[in-house]
Amino acid sequence: MTLVPGKAVPRGRFPHVQVRGGFAFVSGTSSRRADNSIAGASVDAMGTVELDIRVQTRAVLENIRDILGAVGAGLEDLVSVTAYLVSMNDFGGYNEVYGEFFDESGPARTTVAVHQLPHPQLLIEISAIAAVPQGYGPRKEE
Repeated sequence: MTLVPGKAVPRGRFPHVQVRGGFAFVSGTSSRRADNSIAGASVDAMGTVELDIRVQTRAVLENIRDILGAVGAGLEDLVSVTAYLVSMNDFGGYNEVYGEFFDESGPARTTVAVHQLPHPQLLIEISAIAAVPQGYGPRKEE
């Protein structure tokens, strides 16, 4: 089990990533930062909340990239992703940013709508599976 330094601590007792049988299984990852702020979410002085699916999607994929890097893998090693959107009205913006990272040779993908995520400002969460390059694995705890 691996927790990645500098990433948001999971809101439960689970790792960021688990490596088994040559694969890295990345837990559901959001745009939450280590300081518990959320990329793509802002609140103005009047309390109006602005949420941006493009910023959140980019931050999620960058978080997954960093998590995979901790076990010697990268986005190019992904074989499957499952994305959870709170609203399919955000599909276009999510799909646009996703296409900046991957093309048709990228990972298999499933996108589903969910009622809600663990924080009301989260629009998206992604879980992923990557093939870990031979000779790599989780960092050993000291």
